[in-house]
Amino acid sequence: MSTTGYAFTREVKTYLEADVVVIGGGPAGTAAAIAAARGGKKVALLEKSAQLGGMGTLANVSVFMPVGNVTGIYREIIADMLAEYLPPDHDESIAPQYSPFLLRQYLNEKMKKENVDVFFHCEFVGSVVEGRRMKAAIVSTREGLRAFEAGCFIDCTGDARVAIDAGVPYHAGREADGLTQPMTLMFTMQDTGKPVRQILPEGCYEYNEVSDLPQGRRLYWERNGDGSLLVNMSRVKGNGAKIEDVNHAETEALRQVFSIANYLQRTGFETYAISHIAPQTGVRETNQIEGLYTLTEADVVGGARFPDVVAQTNYEIDIHSPDAQKTTDERKVDGYDIPYRCMVPAGLDNVLVAGRAISATHVAMSSMRVQATCYALGQAAGAAVALTPAGTPLKDAPMAELHAELERQGVRLYRQGASAV
Repeated sequence: MSTTGYAFTREVKTYLEADVVVIGGGPAGTAAAIAAARGGKKVALLEKSAQLGGMGTLANVSVFMPVGNVTGIYREIIADMLAEYLPPDHDESIAPQYSPFLLRQYLNEKMKKENVDVFFHCEFVGSVVEGRRMKAAIVSTREGLRAFEAGCFIDCTGDARVAIDAGVPYHAGREADGLTQPMTLMFTMQDTGKPVRQILPEGCYEYNEVSDLPQGRRLYWERNGDGSLLVNMSRVKGNGAKIEDVNHAETEALRQVFSIANYLQRTGFETYAISHIAPQTGVRETNQIEGLYTLTEADVVGGARFPDVVAQTNYEIDIHSPDAQKTTDERKVDGYDIPYRCMVPAGLDNVLVAGRAISATHVAMSSMRVQATCYALGQAAGAAVALTPAGTPLKDAPMAELHAELERQGVRLYRQGASAV
């Protein structure tokens, strides 16, 4: 028997009422929760996995890309966890490699200190919307479906799951064909100090030349002096928000990981053994909301400045080939603003979207998607919902007060409003 679908109706109990519910515990979500709590709000942070940190912990993307500034909550993390990398001022770049395990523990403790209630194993299922306001997030928990109610919601799922379910228009990938950047499964190898037995499991590939590798290049970091090699060399075509694409990626990426490790053991890393493979494949790009403003390639390359700036970066345009070819489009960027309006979805008054799913084109998103910038966007979103009077649409957040609050929280914005558009 086949069917086109089912009507699924269920009475769902309210588990918690909060001022702010943040969905997704990655860089944007953790920063949003902290900033909102610092604004005096009761905050619930919902995370579908067992750990905070997003791709930085779950996918072992355990190196912070250089964004041209080290500020706000991101700077606090560096100061607390990686003090040896802390620059004397904010307008400098760092690219530290870190332990995803230590970051996971650090974030757990920080949430306690900041009075954020974290709920693990809580995966978003649906939005309850009345008019232009979201009333509750329906979540799958270990006790079944539960509702989390709030005055404001911040979607930090990375895929804009909450906003899209609530009816917000969105797009995915390249404007021409909808293809997104490919996925990568990160892993680490450890120098054992002696030759290791080389393993190539059944179903894997034998790579002999750099040109054989999935990215056509060797890309890894070994920055901590402890013999830990962080490897970013697999590449799987697909959209990480699609069922079939993710199913394929999780098996194909693991096959590539063992193949790459075997290649490295034969080409200069003869004493290195796999020490950790991320529990899930990392996703660079899925969905972008249609917001009140869309960040464009012209904004990124032209160094656009905005009066409602909430984050700044000079991270390069960095597009891993959506066709999964062995190429990467890398272009230097001098620095630009990301405006608050990119986080405001059309049609909803009490929802913001922070992190890589903000309103941006494919090319612009490739620059703003990295962790440090997501921390900055999340912090701005959390501060904004805390400042905006109850019942006032979030698009009308008081910008002067928001900038003052971000500064109070340690955020430094340079050339604010210069040549604003």
